[in-house]
Amino acid sequence: MLQEVRTPFFAQVFALITYLGDELIFMAVVMAVLWCVDKKWGYRLFAMGLMGSILNQLLKAIFLIPRPWVLDASLRPVDAALPGATGYSFPSGHTQSASTLFGGVAVWLKKSAVTIICVLLILLTGFSRMYLGVHTPLDVGVSLGTGLLTVMLFAYLFKREDRGKRHVSAGVGFALLVTSLVLLLYALLAPKTERNVEQFDLEGVKTAYTVLGAVLGLIVSWLVDRRWLRYEVRAAWWAQVLKFAIGVGLLAGLRAVLKAPLLALFGGADIAHGLRYFLVVVTAGVLWPLTFPLWAKTAHK
Repeated sequence: MLQEVRTPFFAQVFALITYLGDELIFMAVVMAVLWCVDKKWGYRLFAMGLMGSILNQLLKAIFLIPRPWVLDASLRPVDAALPGATGYSFPSGHTQSASTLFGGVAVWLKKSAVTIICVLLILLTGFSRMYLGVHTPLDVGVSLGTGLLTVMLFAYLFKREDRGKRHVSAGVGFALLVTSLVLLLYALLAPKTERNVEQFDLEGVKTAYTVLGAVLGLIVSWLVDRRWLRYEVRAAWWAQVLKFAIGVGLLAGLRAVLKAPLLALFGGADIAHGLRYFLVVVTAGVLWPLTFPLWAKTAHK
């Protein structure tokens, strides 16, 4: 039905909206909170997003459901959406990412207007995946459900932490580590069936290593900051803008520059992707914050 009413203009509009569930948008929002607004909630949003990604990738690997145009040859996806539609279809990764990110923001800020905006952004992201023809309503609906459950669980845990349960963060880190290892082991060792697609399986293994690297980077960054770094996020508004812009540029550049040499070092093995994301996250959580005392001085002038 959506394909029948699709127009070039709205295809372009929803091709932009769908980026709300993209990895780069997730990283940009999390880094803005982590560096410039509230460090505690920056780590919390990061943890929620990673757990959502782990759950999403595990479900993809278990159910092995192909993309809509494979299920039905009469369906035609929008070409601009195909680069972001890799791997198995069920459930929708973009919808899952938007659900945990904006759902987490709504839980954090607890303001009606913000909650309404966040819900709209989540629903628009999910709708865009169907409008562009890269996901079915089942893919999107399940991701909305798992995203909501993830946010509700973490909201409960963080409320307990705010009431004095000191070991909640350590427990969340341990859970992330265990579940990311389970995802990697399942991607590597699960028996193959006639429903498996080799290209998609390889993409799943790569993503599993990537998620594990990000989880390890998050844990190391949190421990280093808690024990030694303890950086401040305060700065003058113009310094916050520069801090964020330079920092995001540094991470994007590092993410791109490290890819080829690490793949060459490990002979093309996917562990290179895990190490790359580990280094990027540690740079975001440890190395770049080493400059924050310089930015913080602007808050006192």
